[in-house]
Amino acid sequence: MNKKKRRIFRIFDMNRDGKGVDKCENLKPTFLNFFKYFFRKFGYLLRLNLMMIVQIIPIIVIVCAYLLGPKSPTATNLLFAPMFGVEQASSSVLGSVDLDMASVQMGLPVFSPAIIITILALLLVMAITWGWQNIGATYVLRGLLRGDPVFIFSDFFYAIKKNLKQGLLLGLFDFLVSTILIVDFLFFYQRTGAYGFDVMYFAILLLILIWIIMRFYLYNLLITFDMKTFKIIKHAFIFTILGFGRNILAVLGAALLIILHIILAWILLPAGISIPIILPFFYIFAATAFMGTYAAYPVIDKYMIAPYVVESDEDFVYLKDRSDEGADDISDVADNESESIDASDKNKVVEDNKSQKTEKKNLGKAQNKSKKNKKSKNNKK
Repeated sequence: MNKKKRRIFRIFDMNRDGKGVDKCENLKPTFLNFFKYFFRKFGYLLRLNLMMIVQIIPIIVIVCAYLLGPKSPTATNLLFAPMFGVEQASSSVLGSVDLDMASVQMGLPVFSPAIIITILALLLVMAITWGWQNIGATYVLRGLLRGDPVFIFSDFFYAIKKNLKQGLLLGLFDFLVSTILIVDFLFFYQRTGAYGFDVMYFAILLLILIWIIMRFYLYNLLITFDMKTFKIIKHAFIFTILGFGRNILAVLGAALLIILHIILAWILLPAGISIPIILPFFYIFAATAFMGTYAAYPVIDKYMIAPYVVESDEDFVYLKDRSDEGADDISDVADNESESIDASDKNKVVEDNKSQKTEKKNLGKAQNKSKKNKKSKNNKK
């Protein structure tokens, strides 16, 4: 009986030995291995998601103010005002029918000056911190993917502190472009039907897709390489093409996850079950960001890190000289000035060509001295 009780209580023992990890296990970032990575790191993603929710608090406040605040009924059709004037001047049966069709109204929020100032202040804070929060989250997600030791809270703020100025600049650019694309999408969506507006609507959809994929790479490039902001944007655009297959799979995965929750909400909300609305706030932001990092970082490693890594006799690796053969093949992806990787990061590999040469000379001199000493000892004997 005592042995059985011990076995039962060992289920809840957090210090018990686990199965361990197979040394020969294949953990290349393939499609099938994504699920291994995702479920193994799911606990980390839940904790990271709590920090990422801060990013959307202003949006939640604005949505609540819109839904719960006072509203004024307003006609949405632009023809309502002239048709109302015509109907007042000369009433007719057809005119009244057309006026009824054009008089569909919706409630527009009526905000007080205090609410407007509060919303603008929240948007300003959101714009300023947008890049920093993405940098911290991307740094943690990259560490999870590479298998680095990850301490979510300290690593999150370490990455922000290290990329403070450039993160602010890139974040403001990201926030501005994202806002413009959303506004354009809503504008052309309401005016579909004419050929010109339909073309612009699908063009905006394409630009939104490209920008979503570029965002997979923007912050990964920022935290991995010492590059100017313009070159980060340029390389992110190039990688949207070079990693097309992985990028599309990541977008589809995130879209399917969101659509799944929408379908569940559509089915369960009429029954009074609100879980599909509450549950995404616990994991969906970190989960979709992990999909983007899982798609992007292996592409960056393939074109900007692996070509410059050579095996050495030491325990680590060095970057090849940028003038060697093979560097020209990916010069369009990584310019000579922007390929220097920060050496203070955990796995960033940077070695200047001059220091390599001096190290080789010193090693050669040491070897020659040791050979001479051996010969002199043999001669004495």
